[in-house]
Order: sequence, then C-alpha cells, then structure tokens
Amino acid sequence: MSKKLELQFTNFEGKTATISIDDPIEPVEAAAVSAAMDTIIAANIFTSTGGDLVAKKGARVVERNVTEVDLGL
Repeated sequence: MSKKLELQFTNFEGKTATISIDDPIEPVEAAAVSAAMDTIIAANIFTSTGGDLVAKKGARVVERNVTEVDLGL
C-alpha cells in the first residue's frame, strides 16, 4: 500500500494544481501542512501551466492498494 500527501493549490488562472509527497509522516498534522503550503505560496518557488500558485485549496492523503490477479500463466 502506498500513500501520498497531495497539496492542492489554486493557480493564477483559477485552476487546481497539485504537489504530491510520497510516504508522508503520519499522523499528518493539519497545522504543519497549512504552514508548509503558506511557505510554498509566499516563496513562489513552484509554478504550473496556469501560472503561479496563489491560494490553498486543500490537502489529502491518498492510499493506493494493488492486488495482483493470478492468471495462471
């Protein structure tokens, strides 16, 4: 099972831009995530196809489970 922390921002064009972080430290602390997102916006170090990141939209932890199917090959 793999987990990712997705930081969702609104860019200059009003579209959603996402930054993904593999294997986040758990439990994920909302205050720390919010502060990190504020720092990313203030530092203006990332851009997207829709321009600079201008606001926080949300954050989520996404889990992915993969189960192989035995085809008897």
